[in-house]
Amino acid sequence: MRALVIDTATVNLHRKLRKMAADTGLHAFAVLSDCAVFAAPGPGALDILTKTDGTLTTAPRLGVSPGMVKFEGSRPMTEIAELLADDANPARHIKTGGVVSADE
Repeated sequence: MRALVIDTATVNLHRKLRKMAADTGLHAFAVLSDCAVFAAPGPGALDILTKTDGTLTTAPRLGVSPGMVKFEGSRPMTEIAELLADDANPARHIKTGGVVSADE
């Protein structure tokens, strides 16, 4: 049962990422089990959810209900570049600024 829940969540995340790429042209450059990291022109979630025509994409919907996503934070690109240079996954560090998972 646990594997089914994880598999469903993974498939849903991939669908959202594909739709987001089609809507906004932005692709995630780091992904963890429930986190995706995007390069954004600003520090807020709406900076990456805006389509080229100025409307908001509905690929990931912000909210607290099941199926919606929440904004976990932002980090300066220089910090992310340092993590990438050290072969670390920035998705593990985006929420707290430190390591989120014990396996790193």
